[in-house]
Parts: sequence; structure tokens; C-alpha cells
Amino acid sequence: MILKDEVRILKQVPLFAKMEPAKLKLLAFTSDRVSFGADEILFHQGDVGDAAYLILDGMADILVDSPNGQIKVAEIEHNSIVGEMSILCEAARNATVKAQTPIEALRIHKDQFLKLLADFPEVTIEIMRVLADRLSQTTIALTEARSQKQRPE
Repeated sequence: MILKDEVRILKQVPLFAKMEPAKLKLLAFTSDRVSFGADEILFHQGDVGDAAYLILDGMADILVDSPNGQIKVAEIEHNSIVGEMSILCEAARNATVKAQTPIEALRIHKDQFLKLLADFPEVTIEIMRVLADRLSQTTIALTEARSQKQRPE
């Protein structure tokens, strides 16, 4: 895919929609285009957070380890970013991401991702919104799970 096409795709991603085309070219140029087949792992829970992935096409499952095996906690689809939390928190990956369908993605290296956030406050705000939404959804799911567990049978 040529750079111009990647810039057009990035422009459609809400996270990057307000960025100038020149900056999107730089992002596309400094990122790696990667492909994953269905059932392939993008990264494992516990891995070092060295990059974020922008899903351009396809769907993936977010899986967490539990005493009873892996549990699917969410799905992500195109125009979504994943893996940014371990970069921001400087912690190990808190989930495994597994391709549900074939995936095309941009792998944004940690240094480039942090530079992007420093240079573009509007992207930082969008990342905060994504993270706040995920936290809200997790809180709702946890509350529902706890209320079901506490119900007498």
C-alpha cells in the first residue's frame, strides 16, 4: 500500500481525524504495516509493551488469564487502537490480543507513540477518552458480575 493510501485510512480513524496530512504521513512512514491471520496472537498478557497497534481492518478478541483459563473480556474492530495502556503505564501487557479474523494493522513503536502524544494534544485527549470509555465499560461489567454473584440461589 502506498503512503497516500495509508494517510487516507488514518484520516478515517477518529483518533487521528484532526491531524494534518503531513503529520499523518510521518506516522504512516514511521509505523510498520503488519498482518495477522485469524487466531494469530498480536501480543500476550505479560509481554513488554513495546508498541501500540492501530487496527485498520479486521476484528480481535481481548483475553485475560484466569485460574479457569482465558476469558474473553472484549472485542476490538477496525479503527481501534490496542496496546497503548502498557506503553502509557510502563507495565507489562494486561491482556492477550488474538485475531478473530485476518487483521491489517499499523504497529506504532513506543517511542513514536509517546512522541505523537507529546506533539498532538488532541490525540492525547482522544486516547484519554478511549481509556475512560474502557474503564467505564469494565466498571459496568464488574458491577454486573458482582451483583449476580451476590444473588441468593
